[in-house]
Amino acid sequence: MAIVLAPMEGLLDFVLRDILTRVGGIDRCVSEFIRVTNTLLPERAFVRVVPELLTGGCTLAGVPVRPQLLGSDPACLADNAGRVAGLGADGVDLNFGCPAKVVNRHGGGAALLEDPQLLYQIVSAVRRAVPAHQVVSAKMRLGFHDDRRAEECALALEAGGAGEIVVHARTRADAYRPPAYWGRIADIAAVVRTPLVANGEIWNVQDALACRAESGCHTLMLGRGIVSFPGLAHAIAHAGGAPAQGVEWHSLHPHIADFWHLVRATLERRQQAGRLKQWLNFLRRHYPQAQFAYDALKAVNDVAVIDAWVASLDGGLAW
Repeated sequence: MAIVLAPMEGLLDFVLRDILTRVGGIDRCVSEFIRVTNTLLPERAFVRVVPELLTGGCTLAGVPVRPQLLGSDPACLADNAGRVAGLGADGVDLNFGCPAKVVNRHGGGAALLEDPQLLYQIVSAVRRAVPAHQVVSAKMRLGFHDDRRAEECALALEAGGAGEIVVHARTRADAYRPPAYWGRIADIAAVVRTPLVANGEIWNVQDALACRAESGCHTLMLGRGIVSFPGLAHAIAHAGGAPAQGVEWHSLHPHIADFWHLVRATLERRQQAGRLKQWLNFLRRHYPQAQFAYDALKAVNDVAVIDAWVASLDGGLAW
């Protein structure tokens, strides 16, 4: 199965993309959304969210990153898609799945699933603006209030020219509550020819295999699951075969240290301690040892103290 790293606002930014693609097993990334309203954004606005555009559109591990745009105006999205495509990414992704109230209130994200005709207009306008050799992909949920129009929405995206559709197998009303309805992706696949990617509630290898069986998809998008278990892509690749390497807790020590060094170098000081604790909070879902690390740092905001803690990783003293 091919693995795509999900766009997750406030979590899967360029720092964590860098680290997780170093761990390996990820074939492609999609960036956090870049909000498009009524203006043509300057190039620096795209680079701020996707600094990988300065390195050939790839992370330092060589994994492509596709910028994602969020908005509701076809012409404005098309203008911005053409500009970001010109910066060298492998394509442009469109957000039709964000469940945030502030986004939906302004007609963006999952709210667009209420209007399949507008979905068509957006995708077709963007497709015309992006060079033919670059992919225009889209990420959708099963619907807004319910999933009755899921197939209609996917058909609209296909008719507009989407070359790939990621389906988060929940509605906006479902938010992130389990379960994800992977079987509904198979229903969509029965009516569209566009390649589909399955997303939602994939936390471990068993989930990945069940999702593949129920959805029929051989490409999966991972979000919180791979943040919690950075070796998940490797583990999926080795399911039923030789044991996966590089997924043990001790093998994460250098990656956690590198993550902290990148945070220190690129983020504002007031954000730094919180970002490390945020990742440790996810890691403790899979690794019992991460609980000790989280407990040691959860009340610490002094970056000098965390510097010393990270420096002790080589000797295993922090664990």
